[in-house]
Amino acid sequence: MSEDLMTEKIGRAKSAAPASISDDATVIVDGKVVVKGSNGWTCLPDTFPGDGMPMCNDAVWMEMLDAMVNKKDFKATKIGISYMLQGDRGAGVSNSDPYHPEPKKAKDYVETGPHLMIIVPKEMLAGITDDPSSGGPYVMWKDTPYVHIMVPVAE
Repeated sequence: MSEDLMTEKIGRAKSAAPASISDDATVIVDGKVVVKGSNGWTCLPDTFPGDGMPMCNDAVWMEMLDAMVNKKDFKATKIGISYMLQGDRGAGVSNSDPYHPEPKKAKDYVETGPHLMIIVPKEMLAGITDDPSSGGPYVMWKDTPYVHIMVPVAE
């Protein structure tokens, strides 16, 4: 990979979170650590290879992401936070099925602009809507081990 492309990917990864987090975060590009951080956060230029959706995650989110990618079970026992301040860049997902084969054709397809994602133990989700059009935080993937709260932070 050219130095210019690597610099662009590192910049895209770090754009997912406020500088107070991303400046000292580890950056992983194509499965390899390219910047060793010091604050326990990990930033990725792509949520999934080539999708252009950068994110910065704490350790709980990295554990959940690994479980989701590898279709393993996951149970939240503490709070985890992920930043996606660039939004999902038009990729979108099914709000109920992280593995929907054609998410843009899902009945519950959703695109979210800049947002935070918060993992909490399931019992803490009571009373939070799963309707993304409700105008505030909502639950995504509620009937899966990867359930989390989406918190839009801008239009």
